[in-house]
Amino acid sequence: MAADKERLFDQFPPVSTAEWKEKVIADLKGADFDKKLVWRTNEGFNVQPMYRAEDTAGLKTTESLPGEYPFVRGTKCNNEWLVRQDITVENPQEANAKARDLLTKGVTSLGFRIKEEHITDAGFASLLQGIDAEKVELNFVSCVKNSVKIAQTLTAYFTQNKVDVQKAKGSINFDPFKRLLNHGQDFAGYADMAAQVIEAAKGLPLYRVLGVDSILLNNAGSYITQELGFALAWGNEWLAALTEKGLSVDEVAKRIKFNFGISSNYFMEIAKFRAARMLWAQIVSAYKPACECAAKIAMHAETSQFNLTIFDAHVNLLRTQTETMSAALAGVDSITVTPFDTTYKQPDDFSERIARNQQLLLREESHFNKIVDPAGGSYYIETLTVSIAEEAWKLFMQVEEMGGFHAALKAGFVQNTVNAASEARHTAVDRRKEVLLGTNQYPNVHETANEKIEAAAHTCCCGADEKAAGEIPTLRYVRAASDFEALRLATERSGKRPKVFMLTIGNLAMRLARSQFSGNFFGCAGYEIIDNLGFDTVQAGIDAALKAKAEIVVLCSSDEEYAALAPEAHKLLGDKAILVVAGAPECMEELKAQGITRYINVRSNVLDTLKEFNTLLL
Repeated sequence: MAADKERLFDQFPPVSTAEWKEKVIADLKGADFDKKLVWRTNEGFNVQPMYRAEDTAGLKTTESLPGEYPFVRGTKCNNEWLVRQDITVENPQEANAKARDLLTKGVTSLGFRIKEEHITDAGFASLLQGIDAEKVELNFVSCVKNSVKIAQTLTAYFTQNKVDVQKAKGSINFDPFKRLLNHGQDFAGYADMAAQVIEAAKGLPLYRVLGVDSILLNNAGSYITQELGFALAWGNEWLAALTEKGLSVDEVAKRIKFNFGISSNYFMEIAKFRAARMLWAQIVSAYKPACECAAKIAMHAETSQFNLTIFDAHVNLLRTQTETMSAALAGVDSITVTPFDTTYKQPDDFSERIARNQQLLLREESHFNKIVDPAGGSYYIETLTVSIAEEAWKLFMQVEEMGGFHAALKAGFVQNTVNAASEARHTAVDRRKEVLLGTNQYPNVHETANEKIEAAAHTCCCGADEKAAGEIPTLRYVRAASDFEALRLATERSGKRPKVFMLTIGNLAMRLARSQFSGNFFGCAGYEIIDNLGFDTVQAGIDAALKAKAEIVVLCSSDEEYAALAPEAHKLLGDKAILVVAGAPECMEELKAQGITRYINVRSNVLDTLKEFNTLLL
């Protein structure tokens, strides 16, 4: 009976890629296929509108299983990840109480930001009391000068408390390159000190003590391939420098931990982590390790702060949720979700709880931990993985040709490259080519934020003099939304709220579309938007605008009607308010000749335009 069943797809003839493309071109009705549908990424490669099996033919990424070299499909045969939350240790007893409470709420990995004064036998005894170090991953972040002391004190604590170090996992984030990135000051003898940290951590065999903190690049606005390419060079700097000191590649590689950021580019982030595993395995293999296991990358992922916003901050939950999904599906080892309110205040119990639960929802209710590499075999993801790997490898090789990551840092190459990407992304945000919902598109015009912003103090103990900037360029940490936020906060703090009146008239579809566009446009500056269903005459619209005491009147109609409507509106309005035309009509030059000079459209630089209006009106 089973033999008589027909296979479903045997009833349909195969369709070639050429036939699909021919159909798409026909539906485009003459529009250029490449210009209309092919997407050029910031990372330097094209993304097609459709992928087929032929696109993955010959790709090496499809030849291995999870847990098999080169680990593109994962370093393990399951998709479990650790839920991490960091705690700033101001008082060891209080931090311990918080940590123990978190362990009852789904957290399986703890991060302690700890100062030198608490790195003592008594301090660790208080901090780690009642925490099972064999079951909970413990991560310590401190100034680089404290890393050896942390390793020694932790080893002593484990010995005294009879902790099985073959089960205790965690990290001590020794990362001297932060000083170059953040302060432009070199850290002499970093390799010697790294060797000392590894020696001090001999009693902690499963602790990763050398950090690759590419989250810094992510938070500064880097492109995905930049973060990956520089992270690989960063890790290779540790391998090269320490093997030259006589350490084995196995000993060094097993001590490195990568701390990646996660941007909101959902599919490309999945591909980034897959590519990272593959490329790092190839780099380590070039040093000929004694064990293939040395080529397994250890990856922690943290949601980005670059795209977080102050206004409409609950949208941050959507951003961090999709970012967490990317990292979880990609098979990272642990994840930290940044609380949604971190842009304007110290996160509180509520926002930290929500951040934890975002991971728990994916694990306990969506069962993301049940399937290993669910993206494996996807024509799209596999192609993205290879494309990202190729571009990141080019950047990695470029850094190596400069003498390695440390040399590239001292030359300012890494910092300048990331800062240029950040500037380009800010320009894209200014023009709304990169959308931040609630900030540069669809703002909540009734929201205020000044009263919720808390000043945040920052201190550094890495040995860098923050007041005396080095000669080397530094990363600029400017969130994508910051310029729009400054603009809107300036409106709010001025005590004024300019009124923008929509003079909607003529073609129904066009006036409604342009009214909505214009309301979103000026709403980004926090202006009061006065919308209308439409006017029969320009005179009626102008009268209503003046009655409403509008400072800006936006004429919303069709291009064909502007030739007659705009001059009439300009004449009736005079200098009583600023006239703006929504759109870019063919008659624009003729209208400009009549003194109608202000236009807003999809090609406008929204930020610069609104800055000009703020200058005029506030």
